[in-house]
Amino acid sequence: MGDWDESDYDPREPDYEPREPEAEELPPRDHVVDRAKDELEGFFAINNAAVYYQRQLQVVFEQKYFHWITAHALRELVAERMITVEIITHPTIGVIAMYHAPGHRYWRRQANKIIDLVSRFSEPMFTLALGAHGEMMFDAALPRAGFMPTARKVRSYSGRTWDETAHDLDRVFERDGIAYGAEIKNTLAYIDRGELDVKLRMCLHLGLRPLFIVRMAPKNYIDEVQKLGGFTLVFKFQFYPLGEKVFADRVKATLGLYTDSPLKVHDGTVLRFLNWHLRKIGKPTVTAL
Repeated sequence: MGDWDESDYDPREPDYEPREPEAEELPPRDHVVDRAKDELEGFFAINNAAVYYQRQLQVVFEQKYFHWITAHALRELVAERMITVEIITHPTIGVIAMYHAPGHRYWRRQANKIIDLVSRFSEPMFTLALGAHGEMMFDAALPRAGFMPTARKVRSYSGRTWDETAHDLDRVFERDGIAYGAEIKNTLAYIDRGELDVKLRMCLHLGLRPLFIVRMAPKNYIDEVQKLGGFTLVFKFQFYPLGEKVFADRVKATLGLYTDSPLKVHDGTVLRFLNWHLRKIGKPTVTAL
């Protein structure tokens, strides 16, 4: 448990904005966008001497709005000239969208400081470490509640094989005769919509209950997983590797992102999954591990 190599991980989900907002494919517009626009307009009016990048704003407002709602709102506010977007091409992280209030003259120095941080936590080796660390954290956490990791990088289970795509599931965890096909995402961004669909179909094909262990997920994703008998375990804070506590705190303080470097997954997080599982099998819930 905990062994890994670079080939196990794919840093395809960088936590910077890799394309211009106009090129990003978003779900259809929702009426909630209007409320988000009002709040964002007020936010930029108050913070009129600050600069923000798109993923940062999506995370800052995620308790109220889905990430794509914030993206829609930003796009429309730019079109209406209520805020300004600066599209910057960086030699290592690609294209990043920076937003600020109109008339903010000294945005570039602030933007450069943001880019310095984003480029560091978007380095391929660091994103590999984030993925590996997230998986190892839950390899250690779930057995405390009796969920044992019995397989990793899973494409076959119980005599069935998934060959429709080249995807695999990160883990199989088992308890009380129930096997969960687990996907662990230690990223600021939501799991990709297409990947979510594939992983759900994989679990159905392999006879596994879906378990998505993610930093954050929108309610409609959570509902879809629940309808298929599965669970979404949200842990909110992106886990930085041990030894990166100072950097995690700097990112949190500077960008307002949910980053931390704890020694273990909080017991309360594990208890949410354990008690859901116990209710499903008709056993009493517990208050401590």
